[in-house]
Amino acid sequence: MAGNFLPYLGIEEIKQVVPLLKSLTAELIGTLLLVLIGCGSCLGGPSADFVRIALAFGVTVATIAQSIGHISGCHINPAVTAGLFVGRKIGLIKALLYIVVQCLGATLGSGILMALSNETIRGYGGLGMTSVNPKISAGQAFGIEFLITFVLILVIFGAAADDNNTPNVKGSAPLAIGLSITTCHLFAIPFTGSSMNPARTFGPALVLGDWNHHWVYWLGPILGGVCSSLIYQLILRAPSYAPVSKVETHGP
Repeated sequence: MAGNFLPYLGIEEIKQVVPLLKSLTAELIGTLLLVLIGCGSCLGGPSADFVRIALAFGVTVATIAQSIGHISGCHINPAVTAGLFVGRKIGLIKALLYIVVQCLGATLGSGILMALSNETIRGYGGLGMTSVNPKISAGQAFGIEFLITFVLILVIFGAAADDNNTPNVKGSAPLAIGLSITTCHLFAIPFTGSSMNPARTFGPALVLGDWNHHWVYWLGPILGGVCSSLIYQLILRAPSYAPVSKVETHGP
């Protein structure tokens, strides 16, 4: 019984090579596009306001989810992969492969963004690199990243990853997930840049060589995703209803 709640290794998930390669390619392309478009919205000087950035990230995730969700699940985020691993939606081996290609895709997206821009236009956003507001502590930044990613994973489970939740209750999963990202960005951009995604921060950090407070953007989102997954699975998961068998009745 306990095995139904524990994460699993997932050897069977990597035995089918072609579907695995398709999933990894989808995750790489999806994360590349997320960083290219989302972080690109941070450039361009003061006109790159919070609303523009929040909408760019939220709508981009929603459209990518609609495009590749049927192939890889559209994680495009190590924190999402970690949460879904704890929730038994993906095995350990495949999860680790996802995280590797997500970081690679984010790095490629940042490299392309650098090639398509120049120092003048990058001056405001620096390739969309996230940074901790100097008016708050690293611990406070960790708490913010933890909480906004907690919200994201909660929405992902409720809208897409809960097999017991009926489709008419779920509604549009890509839209719900995209809107959760938009709202959390509107809240958190002034504090941490609103990463919610270790790969999204890793790509610009690697290209720019800026690792200041980098641990915040890995530890906060991943722990937030794991805790959200556990709470959803243990408390908030939709109940499973066993089919009711018909009972034959006999007349007198």
